[in-house]
Amino acid sequence: MCCSGFLKIMMFIFNGGIFVAGAAILGVGIWVKVDSGSLLGLLEDVDNAPPEISQLVNVSYLLMAMGGVLLVIGFLGCCGAVRENKCMLLTFFSIVLIIFLVEVAGAVVLLVFQGLAEDLLGELEAGVKSSIQKQYGNEDDAGLTSLWNATMEEFKCCGFKNYTDFEGSPFNTGHGGNVYPTMCCNATITGSGPCNAAAAHISRVEGCFNKLLQLIEDNAVIVAAVALGIAALEIAAMVVSMVLYKKAGK
Repeated sequence: MCCSGFLKIMMFIFNGGIFVAGAAILGVGIWVKVDSGSLLGLLEDVDNAPPEISQLVNVSYLLMAMGGVLLVIGFLGCCGAVRENKCMLLTFFSIVLIIFLVEVAGAVVLLVFQGLAEDLLGELEAGVKSSIQKQYGNEDDAGLTSLWNATMEEFKCCGFKNYTDFEGSPFNTGHGGNVYPTMCCNATITGSGPCNAAAAHISRVEGCFNKLLQLIEDNAVIVAAVALGIAALEIAAMVVSMVLYKKAGK
């Protein structure tokens, strides 16, 4: 009896962790979806983007789906432990096992196909530049312009790689061919004047792609730690759920 009570407590702890992780992932997915200044939103307007890159715009739906599934798992685990319901416990174990196997497969794919990322990024760069040069500053399509402005202001960056991405754009040609977005120049260099090629070159404002990579690298350890923590919780919860499944009804 004492052992059964301890297992139930452990089940609550494990599933509480899974439930909280699911809520956090769901929240991040909702934030990415509603955030108008997200860099992912720029991928929707990329010309001739490879299919793998185009699918990144759906990352918010993936996060929300993952968060929702984890919430359901946490609920099933807690209810199954309290009621000692074999059906709930077996369903919980099956779902967690499937998710765990998918996570392992995803990790293996990422390790094996690391080199593919460089080729995809090369194709993405050409598409983003083409999109900027065709649409940035176009009054008939102000959506992309406002999205780039919001992104550059948020990340303190300029274009995909640098200010040269805006050469030939409607904004650039509409101002005599030597004016760039103000985010591409350091205010101390330009003063109250426009951001021209010379000022942008001296300012050397980083591209938004490099800023995004830096953001990912800075948070890679946190992401890895969270992923390992969730995996450990899943394994522990599966073990405890099977023990409770065998003891249920006895």
